[in-house]
Amino acid sequence: MIKAGAQGKAEATVGQDMTARTVGSGELNVLATPVLAALVEEAAWKSISPQLEEGQTTVGTRLVLDHLAPTAVGMTITCTTTLTDVDRRKLVFSFEANDGAGTVAKGTHERFIVDAQKFQTKADARA
Repeated sequence: MIKAGAQGKAEATVGQDMTARTVGSGELNVLATPVLAALVEEAAWKSISPQLEEGQTTVGTRLVLDHLAPTAVGMTITCTTTLTDVDRRKLVFSFEANDGAGTVAKGTHERFIVDAQKFQTKADARA
């Protein structure tokens, strides 16, 4: 049984491939918000993955992200998550991202526990 309190961490050094200009979310050579969002999701799912039953995984369903400051190429961004609420299959995380110069983002992220094979089959049927 998954309980609140699990913590996760994901870290990356910002490369040119992670900038807003490169991923298409803006014109500047700074960490792109979509890349930051992916880092949040990585920290969250990895924090609870070992606690899931065989055949289960989680999928992201909601992300509320306040991107507060820019992060330049070459800086290291660290995202930490904390599982704050568990409601059956629904998991709610709070998160904060820091680039060494200060907080660059914070917010909440929700994930749902799903049967991996059933979910994939459902997705494939939509194609």
